Amino acid sequence: MPAPPHDETGHTWHHDDAMLMDYIRRGGQAVLDDLGVRMTSGMPAFSNILEDDDIIAILAYIKSTWPARIQVLQAARNSD
Repeated sequence: MPAPPHDETGHTWHHDDAMLMDYIRRGGQAVLDDLGVRMTSGMPAFSNILEDDDIIAILAYIKSTWPARIQVLQAARNSD
């Protein structure tokens, strides 16, 4: 399956920054397995390619494309 859209129609904004960072660092399958989610993810791990600052910059760009309402909703997930 192709990657989901990272705009407001996708589900990226449903997750807090820590989960998104972990997903990018370790890859989707490792995170899903740890969460006990029975799903297959083709998302590779990028920890050997991207530094944390790179991942933060990528997420900041993705977030900048979201409508303000979605940005507020996602930001609230980081304070829980």
